[in-house]
Amino acid sequence: MENKIRVGITQGDANGVGYEVILKAFSDPVMFELCTPIVYGSPKVAAYHRKALNLNTNFSIINSASEAAPDRLSVVNCSNDEVKVEFAKEDPEVGKAALDALEKAVQEYRDGLIDVIVTAPINKHSIQSDQFHFPGHTEYIEQKLGEGSKALMILMKDDFRVALVTGHIPVTQISATITKELIQEKIAILHRSLKQDFGIGAPRIAVLSLNPHAGDEGLLGTEEQEVITPAIREMVAKGIHCFGPYPADGLMGSGNYNRFDGILAMYHDQGQAPFKALAMDEGVNFTAGLPVVRTSPAHGTAYDIAGKGVASESSFRQAIYVAIDVFRNRQRDKACRVNPLRKQYYEKRDDSDKLKLDAPEDTL
Repeated sequence: MENKIRVGITQGDANGVGYEVILKAFSDPVMFELCTPIVYGSPKVAAYHRKALNLNTNFSIINSASEAAPDRLSVVNCSNDEVKVEFAKEDPEVGKAALDALEKAVQEYRDGLIDVIVTAPINKHSIQSDQFHFPGHTEYIEQKLGEGSKALMILMKDDFRVALVTGHIPVTQISATITKELIQEKIAILHRSLKQDFGIGAPRIAVLSLNPHAGDEGLLGTEEQEVITPAIREMVAKGIHCFGPYPADGLMGSGNYNRFDGILAMYHDQGQAPFKALAMDEGVNFTAGLPVVRTSPAHGTAYDIAGKGVASESSFRQAIYVAIDVFRNRQRDKACRVNPLRKQYYEKRDDSDKLKLDAPEDTL
């Protein structure tokens, strides 16, 4: 396949399952027909994981994605520091190595050497430093590659997509953070992503309530009446098909979530808990709203099984598939907009219903 998509993959936390799922995913030669994978990390650490887990995935050592061969896995050495792998251990040095890999991938994306970014899980505590003071990948990539755009976290498996109004913030801050404007911003990003990234012409979005039973008409909270419902009504007036607010337990428990192209949850666990209960094994975290296409597996570092050889690569493999699909969908969407149809109107002053193509701009 010509012009294969160049997938930049960050190693994540080397004491977790990142390298295991990467090496397992690319043990299948079919993957190289879909993309050219470039891992940003450490060849020595990759080799250690391969030997410790008795995996036989081969890879080449390169200095930059510009040297990557199209038919094999390549690893870019991103740090001169020696990193000692100790499975399931939180280690600041390992966190630094994860950041080095992430920074290198971001730089090479800016240089046009890779097309999409897929991130293996990090330990959000050990990676913290003067250079990284973010709750997670999403916020970091928004700042580094967002070009002023706002990010939206979407968890997805096939047509099941759950987005979040608020992400990595304490529960005590959720109610005060949720505003009508923020909800509308997230609805707009989700709507645009469903159209551009997934090719859905008229997306249907379900908006979840914040309080139990959607506030029970103010008995259990007033955010639905004062914030969420007004936000929905105004977006509907703009032509966006969004509905709710729905009680989260009822929508998920009844299976009615299947009637929608996207679901907007108010906070992290409200969206993530049911999603991961239903779809974690093959779930994908997609960062919508940004110029860069970035995905990751839905799971974390999985210290509890790190080094045991039992981690499933399914979620990571799906993250690669989604990144490729979204990249291609955006290319198609861009191509479709190169030569848009001319605006049209019908002349109302006679009975001919003749189609006019040269109407003054102020009549359109």
